[in-house]
Amino acid sequence: MKYDILLIGGNGFVGRVLAAKLQAAGYSVLLPTSHLPAARDLRILPKVHLEDADVHEFDELQNLCARIKPNGVVINLVGVLHDKPAQPYGKIFKAAHVDMPKNIMTAMQMHGLKRYLHMSALGADSNGPSMYQRSKGDGEHEVKGSGLEWTIFRPSVIFGAQDQFINLFSTLTKWLPVLPLANCEAQFQPVSVDDVADAFVKSIKMPQTIHQSYDLVGPTAYTMKEIVSFAARKAQTACAIIPVPAFVGRLQALAFEFLPVPTLMSRDNIASMQLPNILPVNRQDALVEVFGINRRSLEGMK
Repeated sequence: MKYDILLIGGNGFVGRVLAAKLQAAGYSVLLPTSHLPAARDLRILPKVHLEDADVHEFDELQNLCARIKPNGVVINLVGVLHDKPAQPYGKIFKAAHVDMPKNIMTAMQMHGLKRYLHMSALGADSNGPSMYQRSKGDGEHEVKGSGLEWTIFRPSVIFGAQDQFINLFSTLTKWLPVLPLANCEAQFQPVSVDDVADAFVKSIKMPQTIHQSYDLVGPTAYTMKEIVSFAARKAQTACAIIPVPAFVGRLQALAFEFLPVPTLMSRDNIASMQLPNILPVNRQDALVEVFGINRRSLEGMK
């Protein structure tokens, strides 16, 4: 069987929402994952086919692309948040944000596929202050030089029922009566996972989005302290948020990096906060102006 969409990285927070919306729009979806048990809830989607495959293997990517219709679309959502310090970035960031797009696009070209939708990040910049931003920027550079019919999406922090940002702080405020918080004035413009997924789906039938990059943001910008305060209200806790100096935040992040549990915050995350993660002045508000989406607010989050 040939599929309309190859959804790479579809077993994550954004991918699960996008897979459901693609099906609702009538598309058949091939979704590779090396963690089939974790994707069991996607089995209820009849037009989404889960494939046990390791997309880090180039031969697997070729086989997957061979099963997509000639006019089909490849979507890449692969992204990681943490890596060990290195210049310009570490091996994990390079593999996920630079090498993976290159391999996907090479496999596409070998099978005559042209349409490629790429998940990047607001603030992606090859010369940015963090490894994450630099690797995402280099990934965009590879996409733009591919010769494919690409579209790049650059969302701010993405929120939703299963996100790992608002929910993380909600959990912390439940357990901690006092939360020391560095970088309280760092700015974000959180965007709904549903709005991001809608933009991906709409772009498939919008040829004017080919060779375009779009910043995706929500309707309101917040400071870090305002976001954590919102998370505390959502969790119905009385946690006190205490601003602390930036160097304390770096020490906290360093400690998190060495704990034998998934990293909550890294020094690289702190470096990313040096730049506001909001819609730049005079930049197009793509969700509204291009895709005609009535954006969901953080306050409406369930």
